[in-house]
Amino acid sequence: MTLLEIFPSLRSGMASPRLDTTVWPSRTHYDELGRITVDGVALDDVADRYGTPTYVIGETEIHTRCRSYRAHFPDAEILYAAKALLTRTIAGLVVDEGLGIDVCSAGELAIALSAGVDPRRIILHGSGKPFAELEYAVGAGVGRIVIDSLTEVSLLGAIVDRPQQVLLRLTPDIDVHGHPAVRTGVSDQKFGFALHDETTEEAIRTLIDHPLLDLRGFHCHLGSQIHDPDHYGEAVRRLVARMAEVRHDYGVMLTQLDLGGGHAVAYRPGDAELNLSELADIIDDALDAACARNRFPRPVIAMEPGRGIVARAGVTIYRVTAIKHVPGGRTFVIVDGGMNDNPRVALYGARYDAVVAGRHPTGPTVTATVAGRYCEAGDILATDIRLPADLRVGELLAVPCTGAYQHSLASAYNGVGRPPIVALRDGRMRELVRRETAEDLLLRDLG
Repeated sequence: MTLLEIFPSLRSGMASPRLDTTVWPSRTHYDELGRITVDGVALDDVADRYGTPTYVIGETEIHTRCRSYRAHFPDAEILYAAKALLTRTIAGLVVDEGLGIDVCSAGELAIALSAGVDPRRIILHGSGKPFAELEYAVGAGVGRIVIDSLTEVSLLGAIVDRPQQVLLRLTPDIDVHGHPAVRTGVSDQKFGFALHDETTEEAIRTLIDHPLLDLRGFHCHLGSQIHDPDHYGEAVRRLVARMAEVRHDYGVMLTQLDLGGGHAVAYRPGDAELNLSELADIIDDALDAACARNRFPRPVIAMEPGRGIVARAGVTIYRVTAIKHVPGGRTFVIVDGGMNDNPRVALYGARYDAVVAGRHPTGPTVTATVAGRYCEAGDILATDIRLPADLRVGELLAVPCTGAYQHSLASAYNGVGRPPIVALRDGRMRELVRRETAEDLLLRDLG
C-alpha cells in the first residue's frame, strides 16, 4: 500500500520538491531520469552495486570545505577533527589539502599513521587518556598532546624521554546552550581545567618546571553545533588574558591558542549554521582587542573543524521496507537501516530530512516519520518530513548531511553489521570501507 492509497484526498495536491543546497553536497543534482546524483553518480547506481544502507561521501565537497577554511583563516592552523569521520582515505585527503589531524584515541592515531600522515601534524586530545595511549602517542612522535587532567601531567612526565609539546585544556565557562551532551565549555563537566583554580595553577606550574614537557599554549572546546560566532570571540578574550597572567606569574610566553571546533552545520533546510566569514572577523577583532588590553603578542590560532568539513559531504541511502499508518497517529516509513548507522537522533534528538532518491516526485506529499528496523521505540531517523504520497516499498530514500558522526558512532546492535562507505567523485565510485558482515562479528567471538 502506498501513502497515496492511505490518503486518497491528496490526489489534487501538487508539489515539486527541490534539493536544498544548504544540506546536500554542492555537486548534487537530478539527472535526466529524475534520479539524485552526487558528484556525477546516481544514488540508485550506488545502491544497486553496494546495497543499502550505505554511507555515500561526495569527495568534491570535502575538498571545497577544506579550502574554504584555509581561505577564511590563512594565518591559522586548521586541524581536522577525526572523530567526525576517519578512514585512511579521508585522512590522506584532508592532509593533502593542508590540514593537520586531531585524534582522540590510539585507534584514530593508528588510522592516521597508517595513512602516512606525518605525526608532527597530529594532535592528541581526549578525556581520561590511558597510560598505554599516551605512551603510543609519545613513541609515535605526535606534534602536541592536549592535557586534560593532573593525572595526565604525571603520566606524561613519567613517559617522555625527549621534548614533547603540550597544550593545557581550559574551560572558559562559556555556555553555548543546547543539549547537555554537547556543552563542553562550561565549568561543571568532565573536560579540562577551570580557568582559575588551584588545580589549574598546579598543572601550569608542574608543566613549566618539567624539563621535557613544553607547554606551548591553551586549548578549549566550547561545545557542538555553535552558530553564534560571538562565543569564540569571548573565548579568545578570556584565554588571552589567562595567557598574559602566565607570562606575569612565571615569565613564560605561551604562543598557541587552540579554539577547538563545534562549528554548526544545517541538517535540515532553514537550520542555523556558522558563517565562516563572520567567525574570522570576530576572532580577528577579539585578538586585536585582547592582545592590546593585556599587552600580549598575538598567539597563533588553531581550530578543529570536523563536522564543518564532512557533514554536508555525506548522504545515507536506505530502502523502504514497510509503510504503516497508525489510526489517529503518525505515518511511519520503515527502512532497512536506523539507529545502528545513525544513533544521533536517539542520543541528541538530532533532526534530519529525507527524500526519494530514484525519481523526482512532482505529486502530492504527506507528513511522515522515517523509522528504522531495530527493536527500539527510539529507532527514528527523521520526523515530520514530507514524502511523496505514492511512495512504495522498495524505493530508495536518501538522508542528507550524514557525513559526520554516523560511521563514527555506528554499532552492530541486533547483530546487524555497519554499512559501507562509498566515495563519489567525477562520475566514479569507490568503496572506502566495506560492509561489516556476520562473519566479521563472529571473528571476535571466541566462544
